[in-house]
Amino acid sequence: MRRAVCPGSFDPITNGHLDIIARASRLYDEVYVAVMINQSKKGLFEIEERIDLIRQVTADYGNVRVESFHGLLVDFCKQRDIPAIVKGLRAVSDFDYELQMAQMNNGLSGVETLFVPTNPTYSFLSSSLVKEVAAWGGDVSHLVPPQVLDALTRRLRKD
Repeated sequence: MRRAVCPGSFDPITNGHLDIIARASRLYDEVYVAVMINQSKKGLFEIEERIDLIRQVTADYGNVRVESFHGLLVDFCKQRDIPAIVKGLRAVSDFDYELQMAQMNNGLSGVETLFVPTNPTYSFLSSSLVKEVAAWGGDVSHLVPPQVLDALTRRLRKD
């Protein structure tokens, strides 16, 4: 069985993330979405909320599993016999950082990283930007799945 992982914080998941996950799900038998736990950062959504939203928006794919992880991504991969990491690249600036990470991950464990160019429609998109625009009342409905838009709207109304 061919397995890959798409890692990230997904706070929240955007249409750009979903595009990469969907493309990976067509290339691999099983795709894990690994939601990073970073204790030093307070996210807008709790880890379990992110996992739930990702499961909702990937339910139709049939071969996507969503889990959280804390620590080294290569350990997550080893524990699940995952030989490949799939990462989306938006711009050249992403490549510099991601190449270093890919080389480190490969050196630590032999896990390969595949870079997928982001759909040009989402080349500017990030979770941080979505949160900022939404917090100021901007329309992000074309940038996130409907379930995420609902959750985002409810969360920002509370704060």
